[in-house]
Amino acid sequence: MAAALEFDWIGKRYKLVDTVNFDEFMKALGVGLITRKAANAVTPTVELRKEGDVYNLVTSSTFKTTEVKFKPGEEFDEDRADGAKVKSVCTFEGNTLKQIQKAADGMEVSYIREFGPEEMKAVSIMEIGLLDS
Repeated sequence: MAAALEFDWIGKRYKLVDTVNFDEFMKALGVGLITRKAANAVTPTVELRKEGDVYNLVTSSTFKTTEVKFKPGEEFDEDRADGAKVKSVCTFEGNTLKQIQKAADGMEVSYIREFGPEEMKAVSIMEIGLLDS
């Protein structure tokens, strides 16, 4: 019975209510001023859909709609918010979706989304690695 409950959030829509340090995160990522201003002015909706064994994370707003299609544990190519080409992997742990993006420049960004019955909490973490010269 518990296994069925952990997927009750698939297909549910979550609307952004609050952010903390989001502008600073985007700035550190290299997102330009105009895009940051626009992103901070909207309240996107997030929905996780499932079709067969493929998941689709849809984030939509009046500014932009993005879709991330993935199979858990399988690497895929993606464009990061600053336009960088990255390799991503998404995994589930119960009701938590963890997405890790790795760029050629050594920057690694993790997005951790915890889905609940009434809200989704998201945390974004950036790590900058060192490349051998």
